[in-house]
Amino acid sequence: MNFWKNRPVFITGASGFLGVWLTEKLVSLGAEVTVLVRDWTPHAPFFKEGIDNSVNIIRGCLEDGASLERAISEYECETVFHLAAQPIVAVANRHPVATFEANIKGTWNLLEACRKLEHVKRIVVASSDKAYGDHDSLPYDESFALQGKHPYDVSKSCADLIALSYHHTYKLPVTITRCGNLFGARDMNFSRIIPGTVKSLHSGETPIIRSDGSPKRDYVHVADIADAYLLLAEKMENPEIVGQAYNFGTGEPLSVLELTQMILKAAGSDKEPLVLNEAKGEILHQYLNPQRAIDQLGWTPVVSIEKRLEETVSWYNNYLDQIAATSA
Repeated sequence: MNFWKNRPVFITGASGFLGVWLTEKLVSLGAEVTVLVRDWTPHAPFFKEGIDNSVNIIRGCLEDGASLERAISEYECETVFHLAAQPIVAVANRHPVATFEANIKGTWNLLEACRKLEHVKRIVVASSDKAYGDHDSLPYDESFALQGKHPYDVSKSCADLIALSYHHTYKLPVTITRCGNLFGARDMNFSRIIPGTVKSLHSGETPIIRSDGSPKRDYVHVADIADAYLLLAEKMENPEIVGQAYNFGTGEPLSVLELTQMILKAAGSDKEPLVLNEAKGEILHQYLNPQRAIDQLGWTPVVSIEKRLEETVSWYNNYLDQIAATSA
């Protein structure tokens, strides 16, 4: 049985990195998808690949609660995936108020809209491993306190707690995802390490590591996370799943230097990265224990990171070749 066939779904952040993958999967499964889009960016994969032609589009932003309520109500959406956020740590450090407006206010606007609409049956809210903040003990599990200190981390800690408060106080059917660092094709943020490194190599430049190379992170492919969101929403038929947070990661952290070396290998490059050691305002080590998701949901990444990196490098090289040909 296809759980998603003809189900009305609302997605915020559908034109973003994870949103594109999740929207595409839901459309392929026959869901009736409505999305919130703030910016119309023709070169973004959501528009360039024609995914926008298969969904209902609401133009608006998270800060406008009335638009959120109207969209979810008008299209009678039963399932809500809240992905939209200001996702860049460096941008959050430069513009904390805008980040708080989008990530915190945007979350309570969405949840308040859902609270007023009885037809909403399940809400999956995207938090982050950054919501945990800095802990002496690793890996993070879901019992750890949410104690972000820097603007982006704080915004995710707050949004996470607000989402849980709506469940505990109003019995809103909410679950939380806390994911590691996503990677894969269609990530247009070239300040991130994987697309940035591939772009440097494609241009014949030396790849740059902003930190000293030692910070450890959990890197998980975006397709595995899109599957995780669908699985979690489906499992919310079980009331014991509702109101829970779930870590989604590989459980196998990599240092920035190790990851860069893997990218170089996948790209067939013998270049050595330039280590700047100048990154500020980021937690040194962050990685997740995904055991609850494995035990309760039956989720696990399906393909090795090495294979996923090869696929990702190939996609970016083709993409950058097309850009170069267009501008020639």
